[in-house]
Amino acid sequence: MHGVMGKPPGAATDNIATSKVMLLMLVVMTGVAPISLYMLVPALPVLATTFSRDISIAQMTVSLYMVGIALSQLIMGPLSDKFGRRPVLLAGLGLMVAAGIGSVFAENLPQLIAARFFQALGGASGMVISRAIIRDLYPRERVGAMISLVVAALMIAQMVSPLTGGLLETAFGWRAILYLITAASLTITIFIALALPETRRDRAESSSFRGDLGKLMRSRAFVGYMLCQVLASQIIFAFAGGGPYIVVMQMGRTSAEYGAWFATTGFAYLVGNLLCVRFAPRHSLEKLIWFGLVLQVGGSLLNLIWSLTGVNQAPLWLFGTQMIVMVANAFVMANSAAGAISIRPEAAGTASGAMGFLQQGIGSLISQFGAYLGGHTTTTLPLTSAIFAISLACTCTMIFIVPRRNVVVSERRIEQAEEEGSGMM
Repeated sequence: MHGVMGKPPGAATDNIATSKVMLLMLVVMTGVAPISLYMLVPALPVLATTFSRDISIAQMTVSLYMVGIALSQLIMGPLSDKFGRRPVLLAGLGLMVAAGIGSVFAENLPQLIAARFFQALGGASGMVISRAIIRDLYPRERVGAMISLVVAALMIAQMVSPLTGGLLETAFGWRAILYLITAASLTITIFIALALPETRRDRAESSSFRGDLGKLMRSRAFVGYMLCQVLASQIIFAFAGGGPYIVVMQMGRTSAEYGAWFATTGFAYLVGNLLCVRFAPRHSLEKLIWFGLVLQVGGSLLNLIWSLTGVNQAPLWLFGTQMIVMVANAFVMANSAAGAISIRPEAAGTASGAMGFLQQGIGSLISQFGAYLGGHTTTTLPLTSAIFAISLACTCTMIFIVPRRNVVVSERRIEQAEEEGSGMM
């Protein structure tokens, strides 16, 4: 029975974990919210014209959507620990379907903005719960590879989603995008309802969100891995915020050319995730993180040097070197996320939610900061300096916070060591 609570039997777990259907479910539940975000972006100017509102108001269909994603991470993760992955995920996707129907029939822009917010609040449940499901099904050393595999498949879909949205708007009007998003979310909800079993581990009845979060925050390893993952993600937000202004305003290129160059960083991130999947079976999680950190610092330092010498005032140098950073970033983000959600497997949803909330919340601020650096300066130096500083801060979390694995050699020993060392925080 799909609705049975608790962890499936060993054989069933192995069958689920190796199933291609499970991989497909992980990809679609992770991707439905971000893909829905990017699909509507090309239609923003049309929305502003249709409703006779300023483009900044139309932009709120994106900005408040991102707020919904951040809040969903904080809410849905702990709920999935308490009530199970399956019911919370289905409730979230159900909310996305209902909000999608509301968006289709929105008569003004405020109604559409509100509907999009609830779309994100429900749909992003898949982003946070997918990481928890991965931790439920796979051992610690395989979690990073599975996250990378899901992200790699998702990146391909995200690359084509703005193009799909643009073609739909041109051919059938902007509401066609909302029809497709609603139909897709309904299809995914039915698919999950029919195919996804409950994967949550058995847990004590006395467990609570406050107790789980308190134990996690007293764990040096969790805090270190979480900060490492969150800081690594800020490199993406900073570069995405400042890149358009540098390319268009400083370098005098077109926005279309910027889009083409920015796609190279997405491709590099995809390659990094695929390499992570390939190397994960032969190397420990910590080694993969350190490989990524060294390459990330090296790439960001190289871009900083190019800024000091004035070389990367051409897109080829700026984006070519940033591609190195993005390959490294994939190693750091996937494996540090795996480390964070593996500290207390029974509270993987809470861990995933806290990490996702910080990533999105801080990311919105860093994106604005990156835009300021790119739009109010005449060189790439401020932005590349900021990215280099974030890379160093990311590395410092592994050096000074995360306990050494040569001392802690098992998950149980890790838990004991963190309980003993929590007083050092």
